[in-house]
Amino acid sequence: MSATQPAFGPRTWPVRAGRAALARPRPEQRLVDIRALPQPVSIDLAHTAIIVVDMQNDFCAEGGWLDGIGVDVEPARAAIDPLQAILPPLREAEVPVIWLNWGTRPDKLNLPANVLHVYDADGSGGGIGDSVGSSDAVLTKGSWGAAIVDGLDVSAGDIHVDKSRMSGFWDSPLDSILRTLDIDCLLFAGVNADQCVLATLTDAACLGYDCVMLEGASATTSPSFCLDATVYNVRQCFGFTATPDALLAGLAAP
Repeated sequence: MSATQPAFGPRTWPVRAGRAALARPRPEQRLVDIRALPQPVSIDLAHTAIIVVDMQNDFCAEGGWLDGIGVDVEPARAAIDPLQAILPPLREAEVPVIWLNWGTRPDKLNLPANVLHVYDADGSGGGIGDSVGSSDAVLTKGSWGAAIVDGLDVSAGDIHVDKSRMSGFWDSPLDSILRTLDIDCLLFAGVNADQCVLATLTDAACLGYDCVMLEGASATTSPSFCLDATVYNVRQCFGFTATPDALLAGLAAP
């Protein structure tokens, strides 16, 4: 397998002797047990992906958007080391790594007013697409602010999806990509846990995906009660939570 070729790929109709086989072969189950809440879970690595949300300079770096408007970004950076620990073994296990990041149009033509309003409550400027600090165009596709923050290694085989809403399922190809990859279980990590991570996870659950939020690899610059409420609601309504250490232990188990 090429170093630039992912271990997964689009499912196609195999054609042999002029006949298309609509009944596609499926990989054998590769079950992993993980300590989770409210119950331990077993996940099938053959049908699991991890979605890493918004680990971008504008959220996590000095000089980025949030730093430029006075938000302490250190809590967001707390997700970097746990992510850097879990991503290599997930890749080794042939689990797709999906970087789900803001990457808005420079002209902002597909952004509704409520998105332009984010972190710009009075409409005076400093919101998405504006210039703040070292970010010349906040969360705009191709800009420094929209780039993945230093400290996280990105593999050539990883998948990148741009989004322009709190939820990555709106106005994006995320659902189509997951269905093409035959994914039904999603691990969630990134920032902000109570905003874009939760919004995407909630939509995933409503679409029928099995959802596990990785605490510790999910962080937020919001007050601690926001994270507490997020963890509670994920466990109560949308799926499960597990720690990076629990995931690593499951992957390492014989």
